[in-house]
Amino acid sequence: MIAKSIKASVDPEIDIFIDAIWSHKGLARLTLNAYQQDLSQFSKWLHTSKNLDLVSASQADIQSYLAERFRTGAAARSNARLLSTLKQFYQHLVKINRRKDNPTELIYAPKINRQLPSTLSESDIDSLLETPDLSSDFGVRDRCMLELMYSSGLRVSELVSLQISQVNTNLGLVRLTGKGNKERIIPVGEEALHWLSLYLKQSRSGLIRPGNTNDALFLSSRGSAISRQAFWQNIKKYLLKADIKTQYSPHSLRHAFATHLLNHGADLRTVQMLLGHSSLSTTQIYTHIAQERLQALHASHHPRG
Repeated sequence: MIAKSIKASVDPEIDIFIDAIWSHKGLARLTLNAYQQDLSQFSKWLHTSKNLDLVSASQADIQSYLAERFRTGAAARSNARLLSTLKQFYQHLVKINRRKDNPTELIYAPKINRQLPSTLSESDIDSLLETPDLSSDFGVRDRCMLELMYSSGLRVSELVSLQISQVNTNLGLVRLTGKGNKERIIPVGEEALHWLSLYLKQSRSGLIRPGNTNDALFLSSRGSAISRQAFWQNIKKYLLKADIKTQYSPHSLRHAFATHLLNHGADLRTVQMLLGHSSLSTTQIYTHIAQERLQALHASHHPRG
């Protein structure tokens, strides 16, 4: 059985690996798709260039493939992700006795300059939240989604997959299942809670379509759960309408949530828990954004700045 109905690969070894890591780690479908795509491309290259299969690849074969990708313009981050996938795949083969050695063991990932995530200022957030047209059920839905994402730091995938049963408006809490099937409970701010209650009482019923009933919290024009791609398109539309010039991404509101908490005195461990990061080092990148903000404020307002 291919994990989460992912389309079968040409090489059955890939499908066995995908099923194994899904059952063990509970990874998201997008992550599994990325692993499968990386391995399928490498498998195709091996077959075409070396007349080999994945199980038979050597360290030299893998290094040749990485070098060819680099020559053809693959970014260091892309090659690092690929190498991470290959390391896990060959560890899996060793574990199930399909190989005695791991050919990636002595191959090291290229050094990557860590980029700070793009974020929005507090005034940008105010402008963005005021953009949806509240005269329509879709506008109220979008305002609610934006408020909830900014209030609680949800990933886009977590937001669009929310079910009604995961929201408790009386306690002001949302129960999430994030990366690796890890569950966390997140508080919802008063403003977001107001819009969530308004959406549930007045607007969601207007989005339900006959014969298409489900428990998804946020519904599309078809009455099914809104997709992450559709919501991202909505975010881009509202950012443009609000004339926000900052570079943005699907996670801009999540980044703003973390950065603004730190700017207002939240401690790093609390932000880590709210974001659902397994490692504190992942959360620490936001301290650099907060420090940049403090330096800018100092330069602007100190008499000898």
